[in-house]
Amino acid sequence: MNSKTLCLYLILFLTCIIHACKPNSSSKLAGENDFFVLSDFDVLTNYQPENKKELKSIELDYFNAMDEGFIIPTGRQISGGYFTFSFSVKNKSDKSQKYAYKIYYQNESYKFQEIDSLTGKEHEYAHENFYGSWEDSTIEFKITGSIPADGEFHQISDSIRIVGNPRNEEMCFDHGVNKRWKRNPRVGTYGFLLAVSLSDSTSLNTIPAHIKNICLQDGNKYQSPYYFFNHGNGAKSKSVLTQFSKTSLKVIARPDLGSGMYIKGGHFNEDTLNAYSRSDCASDTALFRTAAFAQFIHYIDASTNLENIPEIKDVLHGNYTKRDYNWNRSFYSREDLISTTPRTASVPCQTVYSDPVNNKIVIHNPKSEPGKWRKENVGIISRHGMAYGKVRVKAKLTELLNKDNMWNGLTNAIWMINQEGEGDWNLRRACRKEGYMATYWGGRNDKRVNRVGYSEIDFEILKTPAYCPEQTFPPVYKLPVPNPYDEASWNVSWPDEIMAHDGDITVACTNWDMACWEPEKFGVGCNTISYKDQTFDLHRWDHWYRALTEKTYAPDDSLFGSDYYYFEIDWRPTEIIWRIGPEADRMRVVGYMNDKVTSIPNNQMVMIITQEFHNTKWWPGSPYQQSNIPFPLNDIFGEIYEVVIE
Repeated sequence: MNSKTLCLYLILFLTCIIHACKPNSSSKLAGENDFFVLSDFDVLTNYQPENKKELKSIELDYFNAMDEGFIIPTGRQISGGYFTFSFSVKNKSDKSQKYAYKIYYQNESYKFQEIDSLTGKEHEYAHENFYGSWEDSTIEFKITGSIPADGEFHQISDSIRIVGNPRNEEMCFDHGVNKRWKRNPRVGTYGFLLAVSLSDSTSLNTIPAHIKNICLQDGNKYQSPYYFFNHGNGAKSKSVLTQFSKTSLKVIARPDLGSGMYIKGGHFNEDTLNAYSRSDCASDTALFRTAAFAQFIHYIDASTNLENIPEIKDVLHGNYTKRDYNWNRSFYSREDLISTTPRTASVPCQTVYSDPVNNKIVIHNPKSEPGKWRKENVGIISRHGMAYGKVRVKAKLTELLNKDNMWNGLTNAIWMINQEGEGDWNLRRACRKEGYMATYWGGRNDKRVNRVGYSEIDFEILKTPAYCPEQTFPPVYKLPVPNPYDEASWNVSWPDEIMAHDGDITVACTNWDMACWEPEKFGVGCNTISYKDQTFDLHRWDHWYRALTEKTYAPDDSLFGSDYYYFEIDWRPTEIIWRIGPEADRMRVVGYMNDKVTSIPNNQMVMIITQEFHNTKWWPGSPYQQSNIPFPLNDIFGEIYEVVIE
């Protein structure tokens, strides 16, 4: 190659580099249009927790959240009670300009994708996502000060906080007051979106009123600003720029188990409340503001009546055996039995205790006495409702089996139920195929309704078979013959398939979908569903049965014989995953359902932890019947060490 050719080659090479580095004037770079440049959008600038990375964490402040709903952050967490944010704008015109801006936040962990992958249109449930903007809905886009045409970036700073009912929906108002707790912020990760526009009316008018003010509807439905700016007409605007923050916020709920126990009115009369209240357990104003849990009082259905053997025994720690069980069920006459239903507390604060020193809650089923026959249920209920989240409990609830693997009659339950309150603010979304069964307790002739408030997601752990039953199903149990002179006639053996799991209890995972037929794979009887490398058996008794259940065996010694165990309900918009394990990072999946087989609740729920005496008529095939289990000789304790929702 001669020198002239080499020189020409170098010139061509340098020309290519120059063109490669020069912006293409016909394309719009990210953060830039023909009028201005948007840069350096940064959020949470006044919040520097220990994790100073792009994902920052904050725990919900429970103080006074029953009145105000959760506020993120509160003045107890950050001075002033707001997150600050900033961004920079460079004016590309030849004269000073003002710009309009608005910040949006959205929960990214528990949402429907804004765009439907099949239709390419906005997802039909995107409006259910938890998103917000300025707390004052009358503020649409804010206007900056005048920014000179000097070719320099100019920083704008402002503040924002996350609150409940961010769209100020009327269903959450009560006598003109916005009850923000009726649509509490969700746990999980929040992202932030900034939209900046030219401030002239022509430019702002390209943004619909229902995007400028998220409290307004597009016709009869809300539209997600995230859809509008990322996939809708806002993405095509020549005068609007948007930018996502690199920093996001993870919100975690960690209710204080030692903050006292609130007693709700209604179950106990005022004299009883006054007589048994304590500083850490009462219905006073202070505990209303601070207590994260209340004493739970079960609804007792008269149909759960028991004809119980008149025995009082320490089944767990005594020597009560299967032989004793068989003797007692064989040789008590009908006249000898005690007719009773499971009980609830007659006075408050006696069977639940919030321990502020060890930061735990202790519950116990009280002992029984001759003439004061009691199988009393006990439990606690969280006071602050939420929609979706991984609800994880660390607890040592009572063991269920003794050394002879004899059941003590109790069911350990960790479950979620719809948050109650006056009005229709907490109804589930409409069931578009025949509707829901109207009531929890009604039979198959109950009417169907378009929307219903009832929802429930359960862990129920007890001694019952774990397989999926048909209408007629094994095991086949031998009936005892009450002949005291022939032990083999009354001390009958259990079927081999039951004895193969003698030391196991059953973890039942249930979603109460109120028999909505809308899911495309709504099924009756026994069906299967796969999740990753596991297959689970789904069971529903008939088309009118309100719940879908899966059951898995687990060793009683592991779940309740160890120092503690973890239980997690992972409730998402389109699926529910149940997990258990010895540590939070060593849990296994024991149940899975999705919206193809069951209607996933989308309303706000609270959590309940109970030790309760189920009527085994609810669990056909159980090897031991509640009526033949003795009344408890001693108090039966359970302890809750940690509750985390994230």
